[in-house]
This record gives sequence, C-alpha cells and structure tokens, in this order.
Amino acid sequence: MPVVSVKPIVLTAPHRGRHLHVKVSAPADGAELPIILFSHGYGSSLDGYGPLTDHWAANGFVVIQPTHLDSRTVALPPDDPRTPEIWRLRVDDLRLVLDRLDELEAAVPGLAGRIDRRRIAAAGHSFGGQTAGNLLGLRVLPPAGAGEDLSDPRVSAGVLLATAGKGGADLSPYAAEHFPFMNPSFATMTTPALVVAGDKDDSPLSVRGPEWLADPYALSPGEKSLLTLFGAEHSLGGIAGYEVRETTDEDPERVALIQRVTLAYLRHALGMDDAGWAAVRADLAGAGNRLGRLESKHG
Repeated sequence: MPVVSVKPIVLTAPHRGRHLHVKVSAPADGAELPIILFSHGYGSSLDGYGPLTDHWAANGFVVIQPTHLDSRTVALPPDDPRTPEIWRLRVDDLRLVLDRLDELEAAVPGLAGRIDRRRIAAAGHSFGGQTAGNLLGLRVLPPAGAGEDLSDPRVSAGVLLATAGKGGADLSPYAAEHFPFMNPSFATMTTPALVVAGDKDDSPLSVRGPEWLADPYALSPGEKSLLTLFGAEHSLGGIAGYEVRETTDEDPERVALIQRVTLAYLRHALGMDDAGWAAVRADLAGAGNRLGRLESKHG
C-alpha cells in the first residue's frame, strides 16, 4: 500500500525547551486508520526504525514518531539540567502527540478525517519501550520517579521491544549509577501488550542476562504475550534502521518475523482482526519454530 510521510512536523512545546519534531507516516488510502505511537531508543530519532514503521504504515496504520531530547540529532549536553528528567519528558512527548492529533492530521496531505482515535497503540524499543510502557501503566520508582501513574486511557495496547526489566539489585553498578530511571515497577502495567525479547540480548545494564528483558511480560498483570527470538541481540536482527551500525545480529528473516507478529498482534489487540494473530500463535507455539517462541497469559 502506498504511504505518505511528512517530517518534521513541529509541535510547539515550551516546557521542554525545544519544540517537538514529529514524523507521521500514513497509508495513502483507507479510512478509520488506527494509530501507532512509536518511541525510539536512546540516541535515535524520528528517522529510525524504518523496517518496522514503514511496514506498519504500508499495512494500514498511521505511525507517529517524535524525536526525544536524548536524540543524537538534538545533541543535548550531558550537564543540561533537563537530563535527569529526560525519561519523564519522553512520556510528556507522547502525551503531547496525543493531545495534538488534530495538528498532526492536518499536516499530512489527504489524511484529514481518516484517523480512528478509538484505536491507539504505544510501541517502543529499548529506552523507548520503557517510555511506551509508562502509558500502559509502568511506574518509575525512586530515586528517579515517585511511582506515580502516568498511564493514558487513550492507549489500549502496546508493543515493548527489548525493554529493560527490574532495577535495584538487578542492575549493573554502571547502570545503577548513571540511569536511576531504570527502576520500573510492572505491577500496575495492566494494558494489553506484546513483549519482544532476544535470548542473546545480554545487556551490560543488568547482572541477570537475557531473561531480564522478559520482565515486562513476567512481572505485569493482565493480557500479555511474549515473543522470544532465538539468537537475537538488542537490535533484534535490525529493527533500528536500514543498514544501521548498531545492528550486531543482522537477520532479515528475524526482522520479517517481528513485522508479521507485531502487525498481527496490533490488529488483534485493537479489535480489528483475530485471524492473523491466531495464525502466528499456531506457528510459534512450543519449540517447533527455529526463529522464536510465542507465549501468552491472561492474568
């Protein structure tokens, strides 16, 4: 399906000291289009994650990508007073996008009147997974946060890709010192979500190994699914961009699987179609698939 993309769309945002730059990609045709709000990983920008965002837009979703203040394109100095609050400002960015959907819709030629505001999902990779998770009910505990509820009822599903697990004693000494916001609680993350984790994603931020990235699934209540990718590292085969240097485990077949599973999940979770989700669950149940395993829970 042909896609129209517009960037940057500039949303005034005096509270963050720099206006928010946003990219919107949407199918050229179709009505009642659902929305995916995507939060990039640390250092990336609205230009990242084409292998996922392009695929979602070409298959009927309006994909909205803000550039957060930690982006390399912003080049915020480490001693900037906003740095300790970047985790929270990221959440504010996503809320601002939801508050200003009318402006974003008007900025894309031919999109007016075609968005379905009843169907909104939040997705993110790495740091962006925690950011999206806040809208699903994840809470950041002290020292960086106060455990407050930052969830948003406008968001009814999520996709969390290579997202950090528990903090505290599970963090490496470096992470505990430099990333105090990495202390999430998943106990109130009740919004349905798909968690995607690589079984070779041995993060230097945790002392626990790859199973740490499954915490958003294991430690959250409600309807959740976990896609475990065999052999995948933090870039999950190359989702961060086409030919990006960060990809250490390039695998087009793995990326194609993530495209298929996330699309099917989002269509299922947003009440659009269950057939695709039933098919991927059948394909990935148990240990029979060489690329990955899919499991689900309801409580």
